[in-house]
Amino acid sequence: MISDLGTLLMLVLLQAVLGFDNLLYISLESRRAPLEKQKMVRTTGIGIAIFLRIVLLFLITSVIDYLKDPIFNFSFKGYLEGDMSGHALILLFGGGFILWTAVKEIWHMMNFDPNEEVHKESSSPLKIIGLIVFMNLLFSFDSILGAMALTKKFWIMATAIVISGILMIWLADGVSKFLQKNRMYEVLGLFVLLVVGIMLLTEGGHLAHMKVFNQEIQEMNTGTFYFVISILILIDIVQGKYQKNLLKRKQL
Repeated sequence: MISDLGTLLMLVLLQAVLGFDNLLYISLESRRAPLEKQKMVRTTGIGIAIFLRIVLLFLITSVIDYLKDPIFNFSFKGYLEGDMSGHALILLFGGGFILWTAVKEIWHMMNFDPNEEVHKESSSPLKIIGLIVFMNLLFSFDSILGAMALTKKFWIMATAIVISGILMIWLADGVSKFLQKNRMYEVLGLFVLLVVGIMLLTEGGHLAHMKVFNQEIQEMNTGTFYFVISILILIDIVQGKYQKNLLKRKQL
């Protein structure tokens, strides 16, 4: 029993660490909804995702061996080749979607029009909830596989999913309010998502044994990911401090 509780604690911590990028996406995406419905959108989206995560956990434990098997292989005269599995296909699709979302929003910021922002209509809450649920399931794929490496007991994994989901609902409001008050950090958040998309693409490409121009794609490991994120945060802090010093100098 004590060992089960220890495993549960480890799984909750694992879900919390791996769920950072998911939480960031939820906070950014929910801001598209009308202000009075943003909290409802986050809570409903995460709540539905918790239930579907448990369903996904059951399905993955049942078909995990099939997901690892190659579905098809491809080769284009040394330019691109690989063996595509179900697991790799999910990661490549998800990484591409996140990358496209981040690039689209960054491009929008570069062409920012204040008048357009004022008259911009909010997105449908149902559409946003659907995106939150979809991305939550996508982000949960690796965390579920990580959980299965620590334990084979379904109830421990399901409990960890529920606890991490509740924590996510609690933290999402705080992150969203912070981004609302400090909109300049949206840029940092979008570049974090950009790195997440690249990480998923490299992981999917590695699992598919993909080669581009005869060069095998190498997976971006977790250490590299957090190093890149730390550098982005450091750059943002230094740039913000430098801008404040420049403003003080102009006032003298």
